[in-house]
Amino acid sequence: MFVDIDSILDAGGDSAGNPPEPKQFELMPVPADEVEKPTEDKSAEDKSAEDKSAEKAPAEVKPAEETPAEDSPEEKPKKRRAKTESRIKNIGSDDLPREKAFKYGFNALSDAELLAILLGSGIPGKSVLELAQEILSDNDRRLGVLSRRSIPWLMKKYKGMGQAKATLLMAAMTVGARAQADLQKVDPQISSSADVYNLMRDKLERANHEEFWVLHLSRAGRVQSEELISKGGQFQTTVDVKLIAKSVIDRLSSAVILCHNHPSGNMTPSAADDQLTRRIQEVCKIVDVPVLDHVIVGPTGFYSYRDEGKLR
Repeated sequence: MFVDIDSILDAGGDSAGNPPEPKQFELMPVPADEVEKPTEDKSAEDKSAEDKSAEKAPAEVKPAEETPAEDSPEEKPKKRRAKTESRIKNIGSDDLPREKAFKYGFNALSDAELLAILLGSGIPGKSVLELAQEILSDNDRRLGVLSRRSIPWLMKKYKGMGQAKATLLMAAMTVGARAQADLQKVDPQISSSADVYNLMRDKLERANHEEFWVLHLSRAGRVQSEELISKGGQFQTTVDVKLIAKSVIDRLSSAVILCHNHPSGNMTPSAADDQLTRRIQEVCKIVDVPVLDHVIVGPTGFYSYRDEGKLR
């Protein structure tokens, strides 16, 4: 057999004719981020553990639609008050009882509006005007019937009306009744110094200190008010003429009568009494209010400037 030794040597073989060993190829390095990491085969135990954890994991639940929470006992009265206030706010300011009274006077108000002012506020579920209307309806729409009710009756009849509100309402009814009775009284008529003495003696003849009073008269000569101006010691009292002038103007007096006492029993006027009388006359003349008399009351009688001709 003919062996071409040269060809074998060129091919990388040896002289014995054995084939050349395969060459080892040098590979180019691959970037680390492009190398695929081999996936590890999970054992049966790992798969079993994953299956169990999946079973234990709760299924995802969609949140339920929120339902409005029920109002607490503290919130319910607040909401009722808010509704009541909103109803009142919808009323024009000229129709609100207080504003209406201030602008037009109390005679422009209905009985319900007057009651609403006295009540001040409503009760749960009712505005003050609604409450006033209901109270009138329950009493034949007559204030006279309402005035005969009692505090316990009001508290029992109208749930939410407390003792303070019921007491205030009945007190107002009583004041109104007394005012009406007082209006029926006839004011004392003054036509002489003796009338002044009889009116004032109970106040002055037993006093152990001096007091100075002013009687405010109407055009008809009736006493509209008896005003104490000052109190002093046993022998004198200080009188501010400006206060008398202010009182005459404020009370719209048509005339006045001065009156004071002498605890000593000597009813003869002093020089200071004469001077004070003249000053008061001069001030009252400016506002066109005459001083009709000045009466000095003592323990046993009286002295009259008019009777003695000492008033100009």
